[in-house]
Amino acid sequence: MTTTAKHRIIIVGGGTAGISVAARLLKKGHSDVAVIEPSDKHYYQPLWTLVGGGVSQASTSERSESSVMPKGATWIKQAASAFRPDDNTIECSDGSTYEYDALVVCPGIQLDWDKMPGLSDTLGRDGVSSNYRFDLAPKTWDFIRNTKSGSAVFTMPTGAIKCAGAPQKIAYLAADYWKSQGLLGKIDIHLVIPGARAFGIPEIADELDKVITDYGIHLHTEAEVTAVDSGNKTVTVTNLGEANGTSTLSYDLLHVVPRQSAPDWVKASPLATGEGPGYVEVDKHTHQHVQYPNVFSLGDAGSTPNSKTGAAIRKQAPVVVENVDSYLSGRAISAEYHGYASCPLTTSRSSMLLAEFDYSMKRTPSIPMINTVKPRRDMWYLKKYGLPFLYWNLMLKGLA
Repeated sequence: MTTTAKHRIIIVGGGTAGISVAARLLKKGHSDVAVIEPSDKHYYQPLWTLVGGGVSQASTSERSESSVMPKGATWIKQAASAFRPDDNTIECSDGSTYEYDALVVCPGIQLDWDKMPGLSDTLGRDGVSSNYRFDLAPKTWDFIRNTKSGSAVFTMPTGAIKCAGAPQKIAYLAADYWKSQGLLGKIDIHLVIPGARAFGIPEIADELDKVITDYGIHLHTEAEVTAVDSGNKTVTVTNLGEANGTSTLSYDLLHVVPRQSAPDWVKASPLATGEGPGYVEVDKHTHQHVQYPNVFSLGDAGSTPNSKTGAAIRKQAPVVVENVDSYLSGRAISAEYHGYASCPLTTSRSSMLLAEFDYSMKRTPSIPMINTVKPRRDMWYLKKYGLPFLYWNLMLKGLA
């Protein structure tokens, strides 16, 4: 197979992780950095929850990919389709092949809509939506503001997903809106989650229990919505606990979060774990591949067992850059990531609490002198204005 071109460092994926790493590598003095990314658009996805909740516009989350691509990086505007790590090459869907000395894999995560029978037939119509797609988040808000009575169901799947707080955040935003309209007592709100509690850290779960109780939300724990019957407007709820079996819930509004996994072409590659969601198999501290030492991965497609958030990527990116630099320089790999992630949990249309934690699920607060576990208005402004500013102006430019 003929090689189209060779680059010292190739990054697969021009999302949050890829752009952050590219910017940092260039700042560190690496001049031959290429990014393989087919998309014309780049999205700040955490804002989609606020779009679905009616407090932000979708357009503010979108910019052109060319505007965020670091100056000095070579943009290969193709879709990667196969890894050949034994040959240090990557194949793209147009047949082109690129050789590398070091590879950084961060193509993001795949939304497996088809894993829920009946969903694809009704998604975006008849009260069924999801904030996990740019085009659907505005529909979520349309359905919320047009729901005056009946039943609303909010789902969360089993397995790792990006922004694990998003499935419940939209439930709280919707409930707060209905409360402001005097409709809360007319709508049965159901939140279906696979965990035993609303959050894995007891202190955070305690606060969320108060929020759930105040809104009168019916919390279904150790359960998952596994099928949609759009004709009858019901969902199948599978019990994941000791009491096996299924039940049904009716809905007038249904917000669905799909199961998620590595992209199929990544799953099929020699870099994948070879089981389950098929993430790129790396050391959870160094992000170096367990079999191919010149391959690194971060972000949602990596096998590191952290919460899949942009905040995690912000801490992972400098580690990956340092270790790529060490590898290419012949030095020992030494930089480590310890699982930091944060989850800004919007509890109303004007309040938020901030969960920060590491691999051990120990709280790792980073904002001094205030208790971010309690829902606060200043945290709301951080979510709506501060974090997007940090993202576009600092993080994507390798400055934070």
